Amino acid sequence: MKYTQLGRTGLKVSRLVLGTMNFGPQTDEADSHAIMDAALDAGINFFDTANVYGWGENKGRTEEIIGNWFAKSAAHRDKVVIATKMYGNMAADGDAWPNHDKLSALNIRRAVDASLKRLRTDHIDLYQFHHVDRATPFEEIWQAIDTLVQQGKILYVGSSNFPGYKIAQANEIAARRSGTIGLVSEQCLYNLVERRAEMEVIPAAREYGVGIIPWSPLQGGLLGGVIKKEVEGGRRASGRAADSLANPAVRAQLQAYEDLLEKHGIEPGEAALAWLLTRPGVTGPIVGPRTAEQLDSAVRAVELELDEELLAGLDDIFPGPGPSPEAFAW
Repeated sequence: MKYTQLGRTGLKVSRLVLGTMNFGPQTDEADSHAIMDAALDAGINFFDTANVYGWGENKGRTEEIIGNWFAKSAAHRDKVVIATKMYGNMAADGDAWPNHDKLSALNIRRAVDASLKRLRTDHIDLYQFHHVDRATPFEEIWQAIDTLVQQGKILYVGSSNFPGYKIAQANEIAARRSGTIGLVSEQCLYNLVERRAEMEVIPAAREYGVGIIPWSPLQGGLLGGVIKKEVEGGRRASGRAADSLANPAVRAQLQAYEDLLEKHGIEPGEAALAWLLTRPGVTGPIVGPRTAEQLDSAVRAVELELDEELLAGLDDIFPGPGPSPEAFAW
């Protein structure tokens, strides 16, 4: 496994991030523990989760599964950089109540204590805001975070789904507060199909030393060889991926992508991950394996070298928007 610094921090993290969103809803606890064991064996030390994972009546279940794995061995917690997120309402469905969601100081305090309990740990390495809260000023947010850092409950802070101007605003306000480190990471939707982050989010993140952690690196499976699997009678696309495939233009684009990679003898899913690892500012993509085999494939991507000809071919098929303001102006 290869490692890098998380943004401008001294924290060393693996170039792959183990996503745990499937733990509970799709992968039972025993298999989830086996995947975490395999990830650690492969050298992956960066695990990502969120307080709402488990969803519906089972919100918090994913953190509990990870906490039970931590409880099996002190070495598990010692070796893992654990990242979790907060924003969504954690009250029982149908029992939503004011101040049980978003980024008020009250909810930040409530949410971190609840996550610590579920994760069965005394601190969270990277605590992330899952979404922008337009109603809460960053002065209030940073005051709450400073207290948690002083208490030793969290070490670093990141964002998710923030536009570029909010990354800048958050870190400018943090810079005016003595001792406040500000955002050190941003989780954003970023892959070959969806490259809009290159216009504003990634430039802002790089300017402020914020590490980019792409989520949905395979665009819901579209970049994992979905057409080939369909032809071979394998797992068919469903949901939004199936809707996308129904669009003739999208299908033609994906066919060209799969044909290009077949020519180079590279698995599509591995190429999509390897491409992200070539992008400036990217710390590592989040991979959410349901099986050990999917994890093995993701790990191979870290060692995959994409030559200039292939990179140019991928840009031809999936052209990015280009930097701003040139992307929308002269």
